[in-house]
Amino acid sequence: MKTKLFLVTPPFTQLNTPYPATAYIKGFLNTKNRSSVQADLGIEVILALFSKKGLQNLFEFSSSKFPKEELLENAQRIFALQDEYIKTIDSVIAFLQGKNPTLALQICQEDFLPEASRFAQLEELDWAFGTMGTQDKAKHLATLYLEDISDFIVECVDPNFGFSRYAERLGRSANSFDGLYEALQKQPTYIDTILFSILKDKIEIIQPTIFLISVPFPGNLYAAFRSAQWLKKYHPEIKILMGGGFANTELRSLSDERVFEFFDFISLDDGELPLELIIENIESGINAEFKRTFLLENGKVVYKNNSSRHDYKQAQVGTPDYSDLLLDKYISVIEIVNPMHRMWSDGRWNKLTMAHGCYWGKCTFCDISLDYIKIYEPIAAGILCDRMEEMIAQTGETGFHFVDEAAPPALMRELALEISRRKLAVTWWTNIRFEKSFTKDLCLLLKASGCIAVSGGLEVASDRLLRLIDKGVTVEQVAKVTRNFTEAGVMVHAYLMYGYPTQTIQETVDSLEMVRQLFEAGVLQSGFWHQFAMTAHSPVGMYPEKFGVTKETDIVGTFANNDLNYIDSTGIDHEQFSFGLKKSLFNFMHGICLDYDLQEWFDFKIPKTTIRPDFIFDALEEETNFSSKPNAKVVWLGGKPTVRSFTKTKKGNSWEMMELTFHDKKEKVVIQANQKEGEWLVKTLDIISVSNSKTTQFQELKADFESEMEDFELFWYSKSMKMLKDFGLLVL
Repeated sequence: MKTKLFLVTPPFTQLNTPYPATAYIKGFLNTKNRSSVQADLGIEVILALFSKKGLQNLFEFSSSKFPKEELLENAQRIFALQDEYIKTIDSVIAFLQGKNPTLALQICQEDFLPEASRFAQLEELDWAFGTMGTQDKAKHLATLYLEDISDFIVECVDPNFGFSRYAERLGRSANSFDGLYEALQKQPTYIDTILFSILKDKIEIIQPTIFLISVPFPGNLYAAFRSAQWLKKYHPEIKILMGGGFANTELRSLSDERVFEFFDFISLDDGELPLELIIENIESGINAEFKRTFLLENGKVVYKNNSSRHDYKQAQVGTPDYSDLLLDKYISVIEIVNPMHRMWSDGRWNKLTMAHGCYWGKCTFCDISLDYIKIYEPIAAGILCDRMEEMIAQTGETGFHFVDEAAPPALMRELALEISRRKLAVTWWTNIRFEKSFTKDLCLLLKASGCIAVSGGLEVASDRLLRLIDKGVTVEQVAKVTRNFTEAGVMVHAYLMYGYPTQTIQETVDSLEMVRQLFEAGVLQSGFWHQFAMTAHSPVGMYPEKFGVTKETDIVGTFANNDLNYIDSTGIDHEQFSFGLKKSLFNFMHGICLDYDLQEWFDFKIPKTTIRPDFIFDALEEETNFSSKPNAKVVWLGGKPTVRSFTKTKKGNSWEMMELTFHDKKEKVVIQANQKEGEWLVKTLDIISVSNSKTTQFQELKADFESEMEDFELFWYSKSMKMLKDFGLLVL
């Protein structure tokens, strides 16, 4: 039996760009000449719901369910304005899809869109959006408009609705399957019926033999089970598989047989080989070899990992394939005033991975025992660039989000060099560790290749806790790295954590002071605080006694097992800090209230900070470094100079000089050198040009110079060469 696969992301993930899991699997299946079709059911449900016909049906349904007088005031207002919503919805969605840019002018007049409670926040945000362009302001207003409709749906139609998550509470920390199973026995919701309608049409057209659902987050879980339930009822001949991030982290100890009323197979970790073996088993009709796969045998859940075949190398899995997805139908929204979060929700990004796993793999709060972190395998820069070019040709998009756990600095350097050699005009961003490898010159190279932003874990800005986390960085080091990126023109976002085991109130206050100073110094542009969560597969979860915490229960559930409840030996209520930390950060990101006493952010007494007010300033005081590693690569990003020779005379002595004029996109720089040094420099810049595939090491450069002249260091660290270094002469 020849199989045809239908790959699905269930509602809901992102509105602006497809989640990449199905594109990765389709790319792999292409290398095996396997037929597959993919769909993002989330964006398709949203577009069906947020349309003229969709809203007409929505208001009609809600009026039959609730008498108008029973609605809360905000819902009553939206219901009363239903004609305005129905009238404007199609043009607003087209605008957010980038197809109707002139509508921005009308939206910004603020008398076009109907307004409900979400617009009440506008006055306090006006200062933050004051410098925004018309398109951005209109996007934000249109986002508030959609969120008003979403609020109406939650109150009047489906309390579980959410743009990027659906019925998330049913999937989060669901040790028992009971709650989700109970919800699935109820009548389908209004949103479910839209999902089923889309699913029905697709199944009839595609006629798949295998239905593969990728579940990345808890907020996708309910819709995944609902989709599988519908298929089992109407198309029992189709085999149904589940994989994805949720299964990889939450379902590793799955034992509830009822799950297999919905799914035939659930696979863990890298999906390529498990999927290939499942297909072979289905086609042969014999349950033989499996890789990391749950299934039901004799009424019991079994986990089979009996194949001796090795997983595919990253170079073998193919280029992610985005065909079939509605790339021109995704909508860009601007929800909140956070530069990095905006990148998540605005714009279309091709998703790629530089390396499988994490090259550091030590952070004690992280799931470092799991394969997706533990098995580190980088992809060659040449292959990455090949994939980038293939994806640009397919999608027409030149923006890339590298979704690495932590992108390796050495590979980022090689990728940036390869992008520059190929003269690719791309925009990209990724996640990093703030390690000292990110020198000023490396950051300049990354910027030149199209890198616009990096995010990284500062976590708890306390050196004691950073050591306990085994982060491998210090606050001082983070400050220097963020400065290097900022000065290169790359935006920096910091992930911040509070409530880590044994963290004291004093350390929380001191951590906030460190963050305040980083913003005050202008080396951090964005950040987000989140409270520590203990997971089963992290060192803290596996060995809690080492970190001063006690697990509340050791009972392993029959369904999801990842988030753990625990008791911290300090007894501190870390939740009380949440509002003050987030409010202060919101203000710091906009350059205001940096002179406030930290006490002003909290409505309870906190201790004074013990951090010196100039700690970060002192850390950033840079000493001139007059040394370079012998094996460092020397690269010239600029073009060929215009050269003029002339004779210089002083006190009766004459000697030949050379003037070199360099141009970049904005300005020019002129340097002078004696004739021999100038000729050497012109020849050398051509050799070390980024367009050349062979790179030159610093020691080779020095040896070549000294074969003809003396005092290389005197020449290399001269004022003229310093000017050139600021113009694109990099030591990496």
